[in-house]
Amino acid sequence: MSSWYTKYLSVFEKPFSSVPTETIEEIKSKLSLMKSEKPVASVVVIAHNEETRLLSCLWSLSEMTCKYPIEIIGVNNNSIDKTSEVFESVGIIPYFEEKMSCGYARRCGLYQAKGEYYICIDSDTMYPPHYIETMISSLQKPGTVAVSSLWSFVPDEKHSKWGLKLYELLRDLYIRAIYIKRPERGVRGMVFAYKTEYGRRIGYRVELIRGEDGSMALGLKKYGKIKLITSRKARAVTASNTLNADGSLFDSFKVRVTKAIRNFNFLFTRQTKPPKDEESNLINRF
Repeated sequence: MSSWYTKYLSVFEKPFSSVPTETIEEIKSKLSLMKSEKPVASVVVIAHNEETRLLSCLWSLSEMTCKYPIEIIGVNNNSIDKTSEVFESVGIIPYFEEKMSCGYARRCGLYQAKGEYYICIDSDTMYPPHYIETMISSLQKPGTVAVSSLWSFVPDEKHSKWGLKLYELLRDLYIRAIYIKRPERGVRGMVFAYKTEYGRRIGYRVELIRGEDGSMALGLKKYGKIKLITSRKARAVTASNTLNADGSLFDSFKVRVTKAIRNFNFLFTRQTKPPKDEESNLINRF
């Protein structure tokens, strides 16, 4: 039985020049029907050198089933490949952000957003058909300021399908547990959404290599609850490059278990102050 994202894999991690013109035109046509001048949500796609994965992301967004009006904003974070060309080929003229970091890119989109809600999208990730609708519906619940969902990895030659399933099961249990006291520690930017007004009040930390999403979530906590969406309707599928950085799947698991044990106290205490910055995680540290 094929997964909802199977057809998007036909262009995932493939050179843009190899994509059939008919596919590009199909995506462009569907995206054009989604444009709204009065969007309820702004769907912001950030990309840095994502020529080979961006189109699969946009294809998945083009096939969303959503009862709410939305806008899709593209941000080209100083790419030197054909990222901008991919955006433009499907009718999205991306904003160019010269300064490089996820924080700078997400902030650029936040400046341009017209919607009441800001939905973060990573260009190496594919999203299920009801993703946007599910995120918006959850954000509309009283007292909720932000939401985040779970995600899976695309199986590849380095990671078996069943190995990934076991890894994701254990990781999901940990995220569910940590959300009780410290939801900001379980947030990931690729599956994160919040109320635009409050996001602008907090602002993104642009000097961080990683963690701009958690920092934003920590700031948002004073305005309301951050909810974890566990429904498969909001479960995205992303590239496994973050796992590859640690070597084998076992190595990835070991690294994360060690980190979880070291941060075991997170399950029982609430965080009120920002954590101390690690020098290795600061962009302008030299």
